[in-house]
Amino acid sequence: MTERYGYAGKILIVNLDDRTSETIDTDPYIEWVGGHGMASKLFWDFCEDKTVEAVDPKNVLVFATTPFSGAVVPAASARCEFTGISPFSLPEWYNRSSMGGRLAGMMKEAGYDACVVRGKADAPVWINVVNDRVEFNDAADLWGLDAFECQERIWDEVTHGTPPGSWYELTKARDGGRTTQRPSVICIGPAGENLARVSCIVHDAGHVTGQSGFGAVFGAKNLKAMSFIGSKSIPIADPAALVRLRLEVQEKFGYDIDAGKVPGAPGSPGAAATVLDTSPTVSRAEGCRGCFKNCRNLYPGGVGNELTCSAGLYFTASGKIDEQLAAYSLLSKLGLNGYEIDMPVYLHNLYKMGVMGKGKDIDTDLPFEQYGTYAFIEELLMRIAYRREIGDDLAEGIARAAQKWGRWDEDTSTGLLARPNWGYCEHNEPRAEVEWSYGSIFSERDINEHGVHNAVYNTSIMAVLTGAEPPISAEDMAEQLADQSGLGDPLCFDWSEEGIYTDARVREIHWNRAYGRFWLQSLGMCDWVWPNFVSRKHTAETGSTYGATPEYEVKFFQAVTGRDLSYEESIELGHKFWVLDRAIWVLDRAIWALEGRHRDQEVFTNYVYDVKTTKPFPLVVHEDGKWSYSLCQGRTLDRGKFEDFKSRFYVHEGFEESTGRPTRAGLETLGLGFAADALEAAGKLGS
Repeated sequence: MTERYGYAGKILIVNLDDRTSETIDTDPYIEWVGGHGMASKLFWDFCEDKTVEAVDPKNVLVFATTPFSGAVVPAASARCEFTGISPFSLPEWYNRSSMGGRLAGMMKEAGYDACVVRGKADAPVWINVVNDRVEFNDAADLWGLDAFECQERIWDEVTHGTPPGSWYELTKARDGGRTTQRPSVICIGPAGENLARVSCIVHDAGHVTGQSGFGAVFGAKNLKAMSFIGSKSIPIADPAALVRLRLEVQEKFGYDIDAGKVPGAPGSPGAAATVLDTSPTVSRAEGCRGCFKNCRNLYPGGVGNELTCSAGLYFTASGKIDEQLAAYSLLSKLGLNGYEIDMPVYLHNLYKMGVMGKGKDIDTDLPFEQYGTYAFIEELLMRIAYRREIGDDLAEGIARAAQKWGRWDEDTSTGLLARPNWGYCEHNEPRAEVEWSYGSIFSERDINEHGVHNAVYNTSIMAVLTGAEPPISAEDMAEQLADQSGLGDPLCFDWSEEGIYTDARVREIHWNRAYGRFWLQSLGMCDWVWPNFVSRKHTAETGSTYGATPEYEVKFFQAVTGRDLSYEESIELGHKFWVLDRAIWVLDRAIWALEGRHRDQEVFTNYVYDVKTTKPFPLVVHEDGKWSYSLCQGRTLDRGKFEDFKSRFYVHEGFEESTGRPTRAGLETLGLGFAADALEAAGKLGS
């Protein structure tokens, strides 16, 4: 392979069946950039049967770094993308997750751009990767440990017991390399070992593959852990430009972490740690590798370390911060998905309704009399991880549990169980913030992309709710988003009751999915920062509210890779990667039979159409020729209008209108003729 800036140059293929490994050259996959794009093409090439169940040994799990991994691109140097057939989504199909922390950079320093995991070991194993050496080790003594205990054991093994921060030799060989770094370990806890669909792969204290169930895929393969450590360097095309750009972005859009004060709104790089940390305990902000946003927290006692976002709010019922932190750490130790955040409340509601409890229709001896105490949440999580009593149902995820109990249709119709699509917990209001809900229903999961949300909702909510003047007017916000996204039309960002069904919104959803697939998932740019639309810090200094998008994404790409890429070309590539995923979903199994994904499946649960919104959710609307902020209350999604929107969106994307399946013409235009051939052979090609 000729030198490719931003790449390590090799892809690791792990064959668990016979405990062997091999490497292939990265070069044939460069056109897929990295992260999700590269992972999808690797999955396509290495998963021979794309209709298998998630826990089948034939399922292939791929995790891939990006050209930005291990570099100093802010809020983009750490993420590693994971893909494979997911046991969590309803139905099971090809899915994605990602994690930050230290993994991606260390993989590249060990010499690998991606890893493909195939087959199943005959007994529990863990894999130790040290530069070019790959060792399969018996994991009998690790099986049964929680994720923290497992990582600590492996750290001690790989570092030869060296105290943290001290130098140690990576191998006994001459010039084998030395480092002060701890290896980056990914592992599963008891939930993954017990094949819980709500299980995650865990790294460090709080980086997990949430919303995927990939912990169960590791468990089904008898793979307890993988460890990466290396001493190789990562080639950068223009290191001086990269450092200059980083410092420029930090100066313009960042903040002084040592000052302990965040200027402006959460849309600016660096807010979550301060916003979410309500603890009276002294804590220190902590971030993923190479990021100055520092959206996580470290605590003196270690409990709750790396807390961030909704998983940090999983348990708040007791009102005690120390118990909230303890619940967060317990989720990570057990390897459980923290975004099943509505589960405890839903169970308690069923209990109060007289439906769940001892001798009730849903029989369980869960101690509901202790609800609101840490004892309850600890008992609940332990039962799920070990599949004890009702935990066996809940380990399947609350969506499948509700189906088993005969509650799904009723509770998703009333909104008691707010699961709008594919079994995922409601994230943002699906009846109003449609770039999120439409993006999710047309994709594989809850998209979990905060860029537009941060710009519009987070920037305006406090002002709108208190009657103050928003920092950016509604008209300026729509024009700014239209300009920075490249769409050019402010009506693409009209969330009025009519605006969410327009052709302009079709174009916005196209852009949204393409930007996400390329910059967020294939280049690992963190959605807490990118796209970076609004900068309140920049406003104070220059009078401009514009953030870093789209100028800096392209500049960073060129500095790291040396490749010329326009912003418009990046959106085209993102669309290509998303359409390849669409082809995989069509080949994948349907809900009831091997029919392939169809437009009839791409519908929301009933409450989205039938139950009006009540909570205020401020968004920009264009009504009666004027722009304003609306609280979007009293809203439902109109079934007929959404179906019409769906038809127009399919045509825009090059899909067959009646089925939603990709067409040969659309696929070949994107250079995906191989996918068209496979769909045609399976009888699932759109016409």
